Amino acid sequence: MANHKSAEKRARQSEKRNARNRLAKGQMKGVTKKFRSLLEENKVEEARKILPEVYSVIDRTEKKGVIHAKTAARCKSRLAKKIKG
Repeated sequence: MANHKSAEKRARQSEKRNARNRLAKGQMKGVTKKFRSLLEENKVEEARKILPEVYSVIDRTEKKGVIHAKTAARCKSRLAKKIKG
């Protein structure tokens, strides 16, 4: 438990940021999961249509600083590879 005023503030900030990051990561996982499920059901055209949306969510997550830039690039690359394969 925090004993100093500044430490208490840091704890509050950390909680807020943690919640924001979890939400962003959850959204990213949700759209990628939807994309992958479409591919598993062989609905390739529908998957192609939502791919820009998936990229957008990944880019937003990266822009917020939740994930690293290279992690975002790797995710997008793997999704593109799956749709081609």
